[in-house]
Amino acid sequence: MGEVTKIVVDAMGGDYAPEWIIKGAVEAVNEGANAQIILAGKEDVIQKELSKYTYDADKIKIAAATEEITCHDAPVQAVRTKKDSSLVVGMNMVKAGEADAIISAGSSGAILAGGQLIVGRSKGVKRPPLAPLLPTNKGYSLLIDCGANVDARPEHLVQFARMGSIYMENIEKVEKPRVAIVNIGDEEEKGNALVKETYPLLKECKDINFIGSIEAREIPNGAADVIVCEAFVGNVILKLYEGLAKMLLSEIKQTIMSSFKTKIGGLLIKSSLNGLKERFNAKNKGGAPLLGLKGLVVKIHGNSHNEEVKSAIFQCITFKENEVNKKIADQLGSETGTSNE
Repeated sequence: MGEVTKIVVDAMGGDYAPEWIIKGAVEAVNEGANAQIILAGKEDVIQKELSKYTYDADKIKIAAATEEITCHDAPVQAVRTKKDSSLVVGMNMVKAGEADAIISAGSSGAILAGGQLIVGRSKGVKRPPLAPLLPTNKGYSLLIDCGANVDARPEHLVQFARMGSIYMENIEKVEKPRVAIVNIGDEEEKGNALVKETYPLLKECKDINFIGSIEAREIPNGAADVIVCEAFVGNVILKLYEGLAKMLLSEIKQTIMSSFKTKIGGLLIKSSLNGLKERFNAKNKGGAPLLGLKGLVVKIHGNSHNEEVKSAIFQCITFKENEVNKKIADQLGSETGTSNE
């Protein structure tokens, strides 16, 4: 067993905090996570929730914080003024080296702001991207960026491709991951100005296995392992992906329940349908890491339940054991003349 990973969990962030957040942390510990969990938030509230469970008390600690950052707060201002919020307290622990990672289901804007302003970018990293895994019929693909940089430049997208390749090689164990840029066609001359400028840079990049453009309809087919785009496009893809999956599952359920005959058929294939549902549940893979920082910051859905919290904890352990942050910093920070623009 390797070195224990110290993980701050923002106990006050998310729609179902603190109940489901704390439950997920306890479940991770009880299922053998090689981690020290630090629950950041209001101490009395956290203690009350923890009293419901049996767990190894040496593996779960509390970092007291009296304030909360909500979705109604201006992200940057909240990070700068609510210094005793659960998120800021946790971010500062990562910055100080007191923790390896922080997980939060709280305000996306505050998480992104805190990651950059408090934890800080690694040397050579121009823009840290959010990178969730998308389920496909061949496994999982990394979507990078999905929400952090809506006005990215070509050199930023090249770095996204390089960071995404490191992630997929080390976390998903994909050898020479296929990298593609989101476009409106396969032809090199197609696309907006950003894509047209980025395409030749990706072709010239020696650190990645660039395969060209990918159309959105090919993403579910697993046509690429790393899907590169700026955050506006990435967020649209992610939200459509999630919404379509939810709609299809709902339609299947309604069809099965529509008559006695279909209900009988549904019972016969129930186990297969449950397997399919789990297969396409990206929450089982944890959250979206903000890559390229000096410490690990993981954003999980605002409506996360215990399962996603638990998965994110195991994700952080794998991230540390495979030294993903160090490998990104080593590769991007070693370039001559690189700077954090």
